[in-house]
Amino acid sequence: MKNNFLSKLQQDLEGEVLYDDLTKSLYATDASVYRKIPLGAAFPKSVEDIKRIIEFANHESIGIIPRTAGTSLAGQCVGDGLVVDVSKYFTKIIKVDEAKKQVTVQPGVIRDELNQYLKPYGLFFGPNTSTSNRCMIGGMVGNNSSGTTSIQYGVTRDKVVSLKTILADGSEAEFGRLSSIEFQEKMKGNSFEASLYKNIYNELIDKEVSNEIITQFPKPEIHRRNTGYAVDELLKSNVFGGPLDYFNMAELLCGSEGTLAFTTEITVQLDELPPALSAMVVTHYTSLEDCLMDVVPVMEHPLQLCEMMDKVILDCTKNNRAQLANRFFVEGDPEALLMLQVSAHSEIELNKAVDALIKTVEKSGLSYANPVLVGSQISKAIELRKAGLGLLGNIVGDMKAVACIEDTAVALPDLKDFIAEFSVIMKGYKQNAVYYAHAGAGELHLRPILNLKKSTDVALFRNITTDVAKLTKKYRGSFSGEHGDGIVRAEFIPLMIGKKNYELLRRVKSYFDPKGILNPGKIVDAYPMDQSFRYEVDREEPNIETLMDFSDSEGILKAAEKCNGSGDCRKTHHMNGGMCPSYHATKNEKDTTRGRANTLREFLTNPKSTAQNNFDSQEIKEAFDLCLSCKACASECPSNVDVATLKAEFLYQYQEANGYPLRGKLFAYNTKLNGLASKVSGLTNAVYESKFFGGLLKKSSGVAPERSLPKVYSFNFDKHLQNTANQYPINRNKVVLYIDEFTRYLDIEVGKDAITLLIKLGYEVQLFYAESGRTFLSKGFLKQAKKLALKNMVELKKFADQSIPILGLEPSAILSFRDEYKRLTTDRIGAQHIADHSFLIEEFLASEIANGNLSASSFTTESKDVKIHNHCHQKALSNQKVTFDILNLPVNYKVSIIPSGCCGMAGSFGYEKEHYETSMKIGGLKLFPAVSKSSPDTIIAANGTSCRHQIFDGTKRIAKHPVSILNDALVS
Repeated sequence: MKNNFLSKLQQDLEGEVLYDDLTKSLYATDASVYRKIPLGAAFPKSVEDIKRIIEFANHESIGIIPRTAGTSLAGQCVGDGLVVDVSKYFTKIIKVDEAKKQVTVQPGVIRDELNQYLKPYGLFFGPNTSTSNRCMIGGMVGNNSSGTTSIQYGVTRDKVVSLKTILADGSEAEFGRLSSIEFQEKMKGNSFEASLYKNIYNELIDKEVSNEIITQFPKPEIHRRNTGYAVDELLKSNVFGGPLDYFNMAELLCGSEGTLAFTTEITVQLDELPPALSAMVVTHYTSLEDCLMDVVPVMEHPLQLCEMMDKVILDCTKNNRAQLANRFFVEGDPEALLMLQVSAHSEIELNKAVDALIKTVEKSGLSYANPVLVGSQISKAIELRKAGLGLLGNIVGDMKAVACIEDTAVALPDLKDFIAEFSVIMKGYKQNAVYYAHAGAGELHLRPILNLKKSTDVALFRNITTDVAKLTKKYRGSFSGEHGDGIVRAEFIPLMIGKKNYELLRRVKSYFDPKGILNPGKIVDAYPMDQSFRYEVDREEPNIETLMDFSDSEGILKAAEKCNGSGDCRKTHHMNGGMCPSYHATKNEKDTTRGRANTLREFLTNPKSTAQNNFDSQEIKEAFDLCLSCKACASECPSNVDVATLKAEFLYQYQEANGYPLRGKLFAYNTKLNGLASKVSGLTNAVYESKFFGGLLKKSSGVAPERSLPKVYSFNFDKHLQNTANQYPINRNKVVLYIDEFTRYLDIEVGKDAITLLIKLGYEVQLFYAESGRTFLSKGFLKQAKKLALKNMVELKKFADQSIPILGLEPSAILSFRDEYKRLTTDRIGAQHIADHSFLIEEFLASEIANGNLSASSFTTESKDVKIHNHCHQKALSNQKVTFDILNLPVNYKVSIIPSGCCGMAGSFGYEKEHYETSMKIGGLKLFPAVSKSSPDTIIAANGTSCRHQIFDGTKRIAKHPVSILNDALVS
């Protein structure tokens, strides 16, 4: 379709409509296995915008696909119509009614952020999905989400009070609780809304219809059931002779996947915050069968949650930097474990609950270990469980744990037998399935491991799904427990509820959506479940050559394909972590790890140009443009999609095809230029500070005029080392202090302080001068970076061979030895040897403290407040605690870590005029306010040269390297 097709709509909207190739590729996938190229994406700003979109869709006979965070596993958010993304502008919390314990929100409000807002009221929204830090209330309504706490707090449908919607004819309707009299009133008149009530009434009042629903739908005791439309829930109303004294059409819309109406406001019932005290018993098993045997007896206790993880998932956590620390409670090598949480208002009550639970577990005698977790240990364990979905993407290669039968729910007494029969089915297909999730709710997320790039496995995909659907029907279970039908399961609805009920659903759909514009292909008249995959079946794999070594992922394309779309990168700055700082500022999908990985995958696989080099793509260039290479994704993304490394390779490939720009050269060769400038540092700094000459220099080099330029210096570190060493005895081991390119020419005071500190503490210090290659890496000058890396490795190996610690001051420089150098050489073993001996100076000093080699006696007893902002690369590749530990050496230093994410500077990024605004906006989200609110006497610690510069430009506060702070605190 031509671009002017949607340009008509753009003219009528307050929001935006995008239909370029990049946008279409970004919205072609969600967290499912499917890919459908949409017409484009609309971003409405108002209810009137949504009305106009619906009017346009009716006029042009196109489908509209509602979307929030796009974390759907079943394909609800993909289609060949127009995606309507409400996640950017429909994000208001409208009102809290404390008396009724209700809150009204727009559909783009994130679940965890809502609960942060509600906490002062002593209330929270109970349903708690594994995606709760980025999933949105609108999506939870669309899927009838539940999550870990459903056994205590129910599912989303249980909580929905009312929905404000736009109907398929463009009219507004609010659906909420109605008495039988109010229901009768609603049926009067000729409005579209009135016709809905009439048609639903006429359908469900028919005893033959209602009996068919009662006998064919999943067992009512299964509270996680999303198979088709929830007509069975409507039968509970007294309008149809049921026990409830109200009727609520919102219950039908909940779980309808946006196929019946477009929701604009949601009112939900809240719960009081759970008891403050909790404990978690984690029972370990040598077999899955033993684990399942314990589910029924433990559920006799008032559990907050009852979750299961199997060995496959647990093994995935061993290779994830962020989750490795969260495995602390795992004893031995269990085949499965249960996470059983209890809560209480007092320690006595809690201890009784724990003792009773352990007594039940010990009575069965099936578990071999039952550690009890408390406090922050519980949140770490839950985080491990929540990461399970994304961690499955870490399987190297094309075989993946595929979401298709992962949403089966059965009545709790049926669970063990169901799993036993399921295991027989899987063995018949020679499958080792993955088992995890909500055992206490009778739902286990069961996944076969398949390669959907092969037609043989696509056939297995259908056959396995069909057989498990039949098995689920045998137990009158729900084939869609909490993830919805989407594309993957909608085909099986006739099997699950019977053909008569399916025809009823088709009629319901026609009443609400006569022209079929609302999310077509979902629930009824479904898209085929074995077509429209992310990857062309039986394709010839593209041959993508790279300079960097991506063999650990079987190539750069598969490194990008590790992204399964779970959307962890869509959490905002209100959540913990720093992944995708540019997304925090823009809220644009293209600025997420998912967006960048999807773009790289899409255009390497399906290039839109005829260029010989598949990297020669404007779309990839645009997607990577705002990537700060912070590396947070390397640790926070459950699939370890390292976009910073992907970007470095892309820039190299793109520039090889299109030439290297002047500004890129200036930044890449910045060390050489600084070296020359340092010879006339006085003149250089005068030019930098001059409004005229400095402004001219910025303008000619594309630097933001608002930026201050860093001063350059010339200093003889060897002489300083010799003079200082002559004054103090050596009584400790030898260390190598790496004088990197930033320390050598820009941050000489940090280098001086490090030398002084180490020598005063008794270490024998040897200096190593070298350019790390960080500027080359950040600008895609990979040939130059590789040349430097290979040269440096020759010298570094000498130190590593003698087991001499190599200490670095600038995180981005020293950590390149542990990260990128491994990809720039064929000698992986040698690179790892060097990596094993390379440390942030904070890491080294923290280990010395832990080993008893350093004590507070060498430092001042003066009281000071210290706030730490650590470099992104340290957060991703090391940890923040080491800086916290060393700054706590002075006994009266009160130290805290600013939960700041990325500072926004990221080397050259914040200098570039087109990125300046984004850079400052990122800094302004957390870091600048935290620094500005600190008293003038508070010491601000920041170990990154870019971070210190950004803090000064954003707050006019001078931040100090932790080494300088410690050196100032020395008393000897």
